[in-house]
Amino acid sequence: MKTPRDIKNKHKREDVYHKQKAERNREKHEERKRRKKLEDANPELREERLKKNIPRTIENAKEYQEAIVGDDEEVFADEDTDEFASYFLEGRAPKMCVTTNMRPSKDLHQFAKEFARMFPTAEVRKRGGFEIKEIISYCKERDYTDLIVLHEDKKQDGPNAAIFIHLPDGPTAYFKLSNIKLSHEINGGPKVSPHHPEIILNNFNTRLGHTIGRYFATMFPPVPEFEGRQVVTFHNQRDFIFVRRHRYVFENKEKVKLQELGPKFTMKLRWLQKGTFDTKYGDYEWSFAQKMETSRRKFFL
Repeated sequence: MKTPRDIKNKHKREDVYHKQKAERNREKHEERKRRKKLEDANPELREERLKKNIPRTIENAKEYQEAIVGDDEEVFADEDTDEFASYFLEGRAPKMCVTTNMRPSKDLHQFAKEFARMFPTAEVRKRGGFEIKEIISYCKERDYTDLIVLHEDKKQDGPNAAIFIHLPDGPTAYFKLSNIKLSHEINGGPKVSPHHPEIILNNFNTRLGHTIGRYFATMFPPVPEFEGRQVVTFHNQRDFIFVRRHRYVFENKEKVKLQELGPKFTMKLRWLQKGTFDTKYGDYEWSFAQKMETSRRKFFL
């Protein structure tokens, strides 16, 4: 039997193609009817088919990586001596300084204020003409635990990057920002209470992801204030980190709904550096390069 591609006449080729397509659809329909008849008589067949009928997605087909943490005892042992140990073992309270690039626009300044509101102990400071290393020294002297520097691309009109610097000894992480929405763009800008939120970290499964997840955890007070009913989520999906803030509202004893508070944005890690910010002599623990994207099913976090 000839396939449509073997037929040179366009109209004849289309006619054959549509006939073959209709025949395939008819066979599928007959198969579904036959299967339904069998499964109605024997429900166990339906249960068995649904168990096997798992759709293939990029998520469940991703390539296995040796860096997946799991129950790796070596990773958990390293946590006792890493840069974040003072927070998890000693309960050191976070104190954050949020600033911007030099000469920030009105939009970046507004985003910086809303960004800082997500973190209960964050303060927004004007950058002025100081270099980042000078700001790091300033923060160390005043016992800040983290410095966040927000950047914008004035050609693209909006915030586009953030540098996270853990003090006093690092590490430093650089993220690209996208899909930013401020609170007033979400449900009219709901009012937010100053309670300490809960934090949810999803899918930070590799050693690199584990480090980033621990970093995010150190930026919040270790004990949330549950009466505020607020939660901040860092959800990693295909190396894109979706950041959301919600308040859960109890309508009755059995029903609860989520109210998005904002801001919301997406982050993508570009590099992680040991120690504090140093682009010239810094030791890069991980850095993204285009050649690393050898497969759509390979992820790093």
